[in-house]
Amino acid sequence: MKRVPRYVWIPVILALIAVPAGFWYVDWSRGGAGAGLYSRAWMPEAVFAYWDPADFYAAPESLGGSFQGEQCVQCHQAVTPGIVNDWRASRHSQPKGRAPVYCSDCHGSDHQSLHLPTPEVCGGCHATQHVQFEDEKRLGFPSHALALERALDAPHFVDKPKAEVSACLQCHSVAAKCDSCHTRHRFNAAEARRPEACITCHSGPPHPDDETFYASAHGRLYLAEGDEWDWSKPLVRGNYKAPTCAYCHMQAGRHQVADKPIHKFGIRQVNPLTSANAVKRRQWVELCSDCHEAGQASAWLAALDAERKQAWQMLRGAEAVLKDLRAEGLLYPNAGERPPYPNSTLDRLLPKARIGFYEGQASAFYNVSPIERDYFEMWYFDNLAAYKGAAHGDAAMVKRGHAALEKDLQAIRAEAQRLRELGPVRPDPRPLWFSGEYTEHNLENN
Repeated sequence: MKRVPRYVWIPVILALIAVPAGFWYVDWSRGGAGAGLYSRAWMPEAVFAYWDPADFYAAPESLGGSFQGEQCVQCHQAVTPGIVNDWRASRHSQPKGRAPVYCSDCHGSDHQSLHLPTPEVCGGCHATQHVQFEDEKRLGFPSHALALERALDAPHFVDKPKAEVSACLQCHSVAAKCDSCHTRHRFNAAEARRPEACITCHSGPPHPDDETFYASAHGRLYLAEGDEWDWSKPLVRGNYKAPTCAYCHMQAGRHQVADKPIHKFGIRQVNPLTSANAVKRRQWVELCSDCHEAGQASAWLAALDAERKQAWQMLRGAEAVLKDLRAEGLLYPNAGERPPYPNSTLDRLLPKARIGFYEGQASAFYNVSPIERDYFEMWYFDNLAAYKGAAHGDAAMVKRGHAALEKDLQAIRAEAQRLRELGPVRPDPRPLWFSGEYTEHNLENN
């Protein structure tokens, strides 16, 4: 029998060692006081118990004993009457064909082992909605089901001040609890159908969904007449005079929002004409045909494709400028002159400025040079404003967004020229970037 050469066995043995070691390291890194891939590098604030209850909620020690649902209601009628009143007005208190759903059904009956209800708890009764929600994970980022993971596993999460991290999780916690959309303890579907349920989070510079929706024909009709609509009706054709967020993105009440977007919410460049996107285009045309002609719906999708193509031409132009500066060693400070992310060994050994979406621009909130930050704001603010305007029918926002993108590109080109004129000989920026009251406080308190 011919012997296998030794050099063949070496990579096999190394792989057999590296694969289980990798799994062990991931498990170890998730075992710290925080959560996510970098749980050992940060500590949670107390409010995290409500943003991520599965990881951080601890039952109060004020009262011991186990109680039945009726006893919970009797006590909390005096302690938290607003909560009890909401529960009494909910379907949980008077469901059809079954016993009431009491506090203990969702929170547990042992007062010293109480828990906040997670999607898994809600899924015990609402199995269809929970399965739809969890199935969203197969579609990748961005999605509600992966929103918390997206925050906790991002490199900049460890490096950000805790106040900002708490602000992030307030919305990203939609993955960890159903009351982001269905306010507790009433959990009224009519509330979740209104656009305000979504706009609680979908607002601000990265995603001006509120501004663009309210400026559209759909939004203006809602503002004028929405208070008179019957929000108890299902999200199906003929029940509403104009669509709102849930009507389009959670068609017929389906608990999934990531299954139909063609352009991945505008944050990455995609081919809108793939076979998968052809299916999505048909779904959008079918939905829009509830009120509009199919040809009109197809024309709107084509206009959105054209807007994205124009926007990405400008974004790629800016990326090219930054990559040229990186190749010339002219970013200031460069990657080796600013602190690496505290969780990145690779950044310490091989510092490199990451430019563009695929190289990590989506994570470049901190530790970047001014011109890189300018690109980030171009990509994350002005680009997304233009996209949301095009997607929601706000032509004025599209015009403003593209004017801002053009201005951003010109400013980045001008700054690149200035950096070239200054040349590679500069003052050492490291003392300013590696020390200081803000930096030291953040390192000690994260």
